[in-house]
Amino acid sequence: QVQLVESGGGLVQAGGSLRLSCAASGSIISIYGMAWYRQAPGKQRELVALISSGGTRTYADSVKGRFTIVRDNAKNTVYLEINSLKPEDTAVYYCNVGGQGPRGGFSSWGQGTQVTVSS
Repeated sequence: QVQLVESGGGLVQAGGSLRLSCAASGSIISIYGMAWYRQAPGKQRELVALISSGGTRTYADSVKGRFTIVRDNAKNTVYLEINSLKPEDTAVYYCNVGGQGPRGGFSSWGQGTQVTVSS
């Protein structure tokens, strides 16, 4: 079983910055992709950023140039560095980690962290 613990959300003014963290722990042999999603009120959950095991990064068009996803393999942790925040970035942010454990593959979700951007 793999657990993800998120931190770093909060209330910020437009134009501000935040750094979200997501640490994975438990029965992990290897981690493949690590990603951040977000879900705004009344909207579907959407992929924000993804980083592969080889370090390839993919971003949603709406966040390119403002968000940076970083992974620390030694700590089984993925970060989302958010700059130039906009009110439309307000959402609950979830991390997702896929990999291999002793009982097979896994895909785990964090509990979510609220990001609120005031105008």
